[in-house]
Amino acid sequence: MNLKHTIDGRMRTDHLPFPMPERSHSFVQQWHHVSFLHWEVDPVRLAPYIPEGLELDTFEEKAYIGTIPFMMTGIRPRLAVSVPGISTFPEFNIRTYVKQRGKAGVFFIALDAQSRIACLYAPYAYGLPYRYAKCRLDVNGNTYSWKSKRVDGGQEFIGSCIGKGKAIKAEPGSLDEFLFERYCLYTLKKKKLSIGYTCHEPWAIRKGDADILSNTLTKSYNLGINNVLQPDLVHVSSGVLVNSWSIDGVGE
Repeated sequence: MNLKHTIDGRMRTDHLPFPMPERSHSFVQQWHHVSFLHWEVDPVRLAPYIPEGLELDTFEEKAYIGTIPFMMTGIRPRLAVSVPGISTFPEFNIRTYVKQRGKAGVFFIALDAQSRIACLYAPYAYGLPYRYAKCRLDVNGNTYSWKSKRVDGGQEFIGSCIGKGKAIKAEPGSLDEFLFERYCLYTLKKKKLSIGYTCHEPWAIRKGDADILSNTLTKSYNLGINNVLQPDLVHVSSGVLVNSWSIDGVGE
């Protein structure tokens, strides 16, 4: 299949590692003001979180999890318009990297968002583990400041991240490509392994410095991280425009 087509005439796809579904995408959204905070973790500690049928993906035999605050903006069904107060909200997720039959994607351990609609709809339609949280994300120049506290449980994530230097695209075969250039997610819906595709331009990433004041969110998962206030890797991005598809059962 030729990957050099565009979706809605706006998005290049020649960089994708596999084709998107033939049917039209379901949603349009933007991921803005993204902080990528990564820790190297013991694959043994990650194994209990990975569903049967998925394989943990590693880079040079190292496994990673990311805690990622960002602003979801303009999310809407493909043929609809954005709705103020519904289509934009802050989200904080914890993800790791997996593959299934060689197709690399992400798996979300947690998704906290200040959107009751997302927290109702996404688990129902996608099997994604959304939890409602009081969240805030502020932007001041190159600095992204964020604060999240889960309503049920109180797990929180508070701090800021500042981007440095020029934005770059990931080099082929690099750790940056491994972490950022992922175009599908895996999920369990009604105990069935499923896949959802996402299409966007390659990430433009800057390195950054993080100042984390509290991180009981990441700490609440038994990942064996020695210092949840000090990520091993910090990056920021202004964001991407995303087209996403409804999920398919793996193997369908």
